[in-house]
Amino acid sequence: MAMLALKPPMGWNAWNYFGPGEICEQVIKETADAMVDEGFLEAGYNILSIDDRWMSRERDADGNLQADPERFPSGMKAIGDYIHSKGLKYGLYEGAGVLTYAGQAGSFGYERQDAKKFAEWGVDLLKYDFGYTTPGANEINLFRRMGQALRESGRDIIFSACLGRREVAEWMKSCGANMWRLCGDITDNWDSIMKVIENAIGLEPYAAKGAWNDPDMMVVGLNGQGYVGKIGGGKGCTVNEYEAHFAVWCMLCAPLLMGHDVRNTTPEIKKILLNKELIAINQDDLGVVAYRMPHVSYISDKDFILAKPLANGDIAFCLLNPRETAKEMILAWDFCGWEVTDTVRMRDVLLHEDMGEFKNGLAYRVEPHSAKVFRATRV
Repeated sequence: MAMLALKPPMGWNAWNYFGPGEICEQVIKETADAMVDEGFLEAGYNILSIDDRWMSRERDADGNLQADPERFPSGMKAIGDYIHSKGLKYGLYEGAGVLTYAGQAGSFGYERQDAKKFAEWGVDLLKYDFGYTTPGANEINLFRRMGQALRESGRDIIFSACLGRREVAEWMKSCGANMWRLCGDITDNWDSIMKVIENAIGLEPYAAKGAWNDPDMMVVGLNGQGYVGKIGGGKGCTVNEYEAHFAVWCMLCAPLLMGHDVRNTTPEIKKILLNKELIAINQDDLGVVAYRMPHVSYISDKDFILAKPLANGDIAFCLLNPRETAKEMILAWDFCGWEVTDTVRMRDVLLHEDMGEFKNGLAYRVEPHSAKVFRATRV
């Protein structure tokens, strides 16, 4: 089997917008079309992943999973074939329990059979949730069972594990997972985004090529709409908040899984999600996750200053201001392997502008609920 997910996976997942109630064959086909037509596939978003509620509650007479006949009348291989015909990869959802969280057939006791069926259908990524398990079930073993089954399936399938707790970063790789959720579901508001960020920072030692920390699917562009948008209060986020959200995900080498309705992407959201310079930072060949700069006299404990080493020797810096007011934030490079007296050429990645050369650090005003990202080259 090939080593998978050498870079953070990119694509789209159905859950955040469509949830368990609206997912169907027509929506998936239209989304596949839009991912190509709107330039998302060209930018690297090459996975289309169907979440919970695609399957029937009951298995067939041979114990196989089967599609919900009303939602996916052509079957799951046919929808996978359509996704592949667009040049996209095919993602699918299952759960480790007897039932999924939406009450459909889970994989407990059927791991090998289901993995072979996924391979038969042409699945390229499996999002594997916990679901409703039997009392006393060993959660580590449940994920190991599916990880082993996927390796024996005869097809290269990215294993996206979804238990939703911070400590899984310590052991989920041993289950064969290529990415693992670090928290419960994100919602479409700034407070939720910041909680997810705070939870993810500090776990960079556990991530590596083929094994990524997953803060969660993105809410960029929900604008208070869809399943998760309404759960988040229905107001959504500002453009600055969505841009900061995307910037930090790129810095953290997070899987970039869009969650909005890509069929109706606004120009402002497209500009954020198609930022080639930010995507390049996320997909950098070195594969090193950003770390938080230490607190010193000129860095408040409320300042989030992240540094991400890049393969060519550059360093990406992110200044994140979670406050309700603007803040002048001070960036010095003596805690990232350079000398503070080094001359550094800076580029604003969000504005796509060269800023010139700086020595002894940089002070920059960051608006509330906003981020700035710079790519720095030592001269």
